[in-house]
Amino acid sequence: MEAKRETQEDIRMSQLPRIAIIELGSQYTLLIERTLREQGFRSVVLEPRRAKAWLEKNSPQAVILSGGGASVYDKDVPQPPLEVLDPSCGHALLGICYGMQWIAHTLGGRVEPISDNREYGDGSITVITEDWLFDGMPPHQKVWMSHGDSVTQVPEGFETLAFTETGAIAAIRKGLVWGLQFHPEVTHTTYGAEMLIRFLKAAGCEPDWEPSALVDDIRNKTLDACGIRRAVFGFSGGVDSTTLAAILAPALKQKLLAITIDGGHLRKNELTEIEKHAHAAGVLWKIVDARAEFVAALAGTVDAEEKRRRFKKVYQDIFAREARVFGAEIVLQGTLAPDRIESGATGGALIKSHHNVGLDMGEIEQLHPIDHLFKYEIRALGRELGLPESVWNRQPFPGPGLFLRIIGTPITIEKLDLVRWADACVREILVRHGVYDSLSQVVVAYVDAHTVGVKGDARAYGGAIVVRAIETVDFMTARGVWLPQAIVYDISRTLVAHPSVVRVWFDPTDKPPATTEME
Repeated sequence: MEAKRETQEDIRMSQLPRIAIIELGSQYTLLIERTLREQGFRSVVLEPRRAKAWLEKNSPQAVILSGGGASVYDKDVPQPPLEVLDPSCGHALLGICYGMQWIAHTLGGRVEPISDNREYGDGSITVITEDWLFDGMPPHQKVWMSHGDSVTQVPEGFETLAFTETGAIAAIRKGLVWGLQFHPEVTHTTYGAEMLIRFLKAAGCEPDWEPSALVDDIRNKTLDACGIRRAVFGFSGGVDSTTLAAILAPALKQKLLAITIDGGHLRKNELTEIEKHAHAAGVLWKIVDARAEFVAALAGTVDAEEKRRRFKKVYQDIFAREARVFGAEIVLQGTLAPDRIESGATGGALIKSHHNVGLDMGEIEQLHPIDHLFKYEIRALGRELGLPESVWNRQPFPGPGLFLRIIGTPITIEKLDLVRWADACVREILVRHGVYDSLSQVVVAYVDAHTVGVKGDARAYGGAIVVRAIETVDFMTARGVWLPQAIVYDISRTLVAHPSVVRVWFDPTDKPPATTEME
């Protein structure tokens, strides 16, 4: 009997992730999890207060400390359990950015805020010491930086492996403990994914996850959570909601109702496209006309976060109402990892709130089956499910839609019509020039910055349309796109024909420092 219990415990332990990621306030934490998962490695993400208890009950082979915006000398900063530094625990340890600084500081090194060494965005490192992590890689590499403090003295027994272009220490090692001042999980770090995989191999980790099993995993976990209960689902017709609907519809059948809210914030002909995608997903579908409700709620404010808060309040009230009508006890959302990150639900800092994160629906339960995934992963699932290209290749569109593309002036029906028209014009031009599908997202916004112009030999005084195009993989970082001159001319000539538009501006700012949307 005793042998049988031990065997069952061995099986249970073998099914647990052998990699622990301790979240210390970085917006990039879930990018670490994503990078590992796409290489076939499962991991668990833990807040510091949960990490100690988890480590006491489990024996990971590898522990990764994320970055974060704190300084190791500040009060009440994130503190991993000291057990992660105990060599007798047998795991390998990797500290990234703040994680590296915490390791250095805790083990007797020195960390200082040196203004000349503050590095954000694109950077480079020079490898000076041969190491397993960098073996066979070029000595000069492009990396992604985001730090103010720097390690200025390594702890006893550690060696410096690399420096940044400003002379800051970029990588350190002692035995199975590594520290990287840059972010290997960000796609702009050329060899970052390979470094993470090499770290896992040094820890003795083996792949234990097959990405193609993701559909069944999402479906089964959601079905277990819902049981026999009915659920309503926020359906925008985008890649996230359509793919999730296609995953869940075969399991929940008539117990799942997909709801699309028309709040006056949708683009031209969007309802028609949403209907086609609902049909492709095979889900029961309903439109709720709430245009008057939303326009009234958002009128009178120009503040971006206030607009998001008001949109969120009406959104959650409508879903709570529709859940009661349908007899549902659960609201499902197609929330993604970046939504959680930017909302501060993961990673600490609030960048901008999202309408489907942190809803207050009283007794109604909320489920977010794909909030650990990123956009490119959802696109891959959509292709695997056989959804049409119009789904998995569709550009993102924010939940509050055109409400977030009216900048610096109160929302009115007339301004919604203007930005809806401008958006349709820009998309048509980009499609005609054959570049639309090569762009990750195109943002067209009306900015109430009135300037003087000349139209028809007369003085004109009006606002501007801003056109912003980006290229990205995961929407956590992005490159601003400089559109070709012929396209710029075509867009400008078309948009200034509107009597309320005097100028057209183009915004190629990278993310960071900008976000994808202007609000």
